[in-house]
Order: sequence, then structure tokens, then C-alpha cells
Amino acid sequence: MTNRDGRRARGALESEVMGILWARDEPLTATEVQTTIGADLAYNTVQTILTRLHDKGLVLRERAGRGHVYWPAQDAASAAATRMREALADRPDRQLVLRQFAASLDDADAATLRQMLSDVERRRRT
Repeated sequence: MTNRDGRRARGALESEVMGILWARDEPLTATEVQTTIGADLAYNTVQTILTRLHDKGLVLRERAGRGHVYWPAQDAASAAATRMREALADRPDRQLVLRQFAASLDDADAATLRQMLSDVERRRRT
């Protein structure tokens, strides 16, 4: 994800780092993340991104030697659901946003969502 001037789009690097962390079953150091992203990115940049993600509560960390190891605070699906809830929070046009989202779904996703909503409703009644 790059802009016309060749720079990464806002938030693209954080998303890339989160993708790397979600893809692994173990905590990673900043060096391991940097190696996975590629040599064109400075270690300090990766460290800054990891620190920002930690400050936002998106990653957890613990001391490992002189540095830290990092891992996601939530799995990818839970993090996406959190972002969706945040997008709806305190919106005066919440119903319109939901309607636009539902209208944008393909038939398979719409059917899946209908089934899931039905399951949730059934569980709430019991």
C-alpha cells in the first residue's frame, strides 16, 4: 500500500506488522519483524511501530534480554470485530452505516451474516 509519491499509506506499516505478528505462533523481537518485512526498513522504524502498537494496546510485550518480544493482544478476527464496533460507536447514523455495510455484502457473506444473527438471537432467547 503506497501513495502516489511511493510512500506507504497511513497505517499501512502498522497493518503489515500486525499481519506478521498474527501469522506467527510465537512472540517476535523487533529484529525478527524487521527481517520478515524486508531489509529496506530501518530497525528503529520497526521498533517505533511496535512501541506505538503497544501504546495503543494492540500488542503485548515482555522483556527478553536487552529488548522485548511482541505478540498481538487479540487474534485477527477479534481485532477486526473491535474496529467494526468502534466504527459504529456513538454514530447518529448508525442504522444507515449498518444498512450500507449490509448492502455491500455479496450473497454468500449476506447469507452467513443472516445465519449468525439468527444464531445469536436464538442464544439470547435461551
